[in-house]
Amino acid sequence: MRRDLTCKRILITGASRGIGRHLAEQVALQGAVVAAAARSGDRLQELSQVLAARGVEVFPIVADVTSDDDRHRLIDAVVERFGGLDILVNNAGVASWGHFSTSSEDILRRVMEVNFFAPAEMIRLAIPHLTKGKQPVIVNIASVCGRVGLPAWTEHSASKHALCGLTEALRGEMARFDIDVLLVLPGLTRSEDLAKHLLRCEGRMKMEFDKAMPPDVAAASILKAIRGNWTETALGWQASWMVRVNRIAPWFVNWMLARRVKQLYAEAN
Repeated sequence: MRRDLTCKRILITGASRGIGRHLAEQVALQGAVVAAAARSGDRLQELSQVLAARGVEVFPIVADVTSDDDRHRLIDAVVERFGGLDILVNNAGVASWGHFSTSSEDILRRVMEVNFFAPAEMIRLAIPHLTKGKQPVIVNIASVCGRVGLPAWTEHSASKHALCGLTEALRGEMARFDIDVLLVLPGLTRSEDLAKHLLRCEGRMKMEFDKAMPPDVAAASILKAIRGNWTETALGWQASWMVRVNRIAPWFVNWMLARRVKQLYAEAN
């Protein structure tokens, strides 16, 4: 299957920065009709102005996907503006970087609310509209942490594992409606302000953002996955390598990660 994005009606959450912003730009320039949702109205307005200067319109919607009222308002606004919905991209996410024993219940619940419950309920609200869509598809942006639980990314890993499980279960359920369900697993993605948006930033392992995948490159890969209807896509060589090795030899990945954690704590003492 080859999905044509021309005039497709697309809703992208978490579209004010990073992967979501670049994906909104790229699909809009490909002729799609785009609704960009996020909590930051200023960033959404700036995105709208940038695309308008290039002759492309995007529909910015300020919304918090963890709010039930906002989710309903978001879906209703898109359907009213576009007359329906063809593609839902669940991209909004949050993370906490630090060891579980020093974290809190509040952080765990906040991560699960944004990364799992919000996309699940967005999907539930979108299904009646997607059933009437053209080449309809649900795209869940998870993480390599959704396939390989990583130390210090404990809550993030738990939430993304849950999203992966939901995606796989929905794939069978949505088949009767001819709605495709795609899963994307980004690795570390470059971001200038990631630390500011982390709920905690206390991990010991150095994050080499200069070597991380640029968000525009990640977005381009997601665009290819949507067009090609790729069931599961790992982004970046590190993510691809880790997912593949974990499938073949999970014991090796566990040993490697445990050894690295012990080294980091030994170096600190």
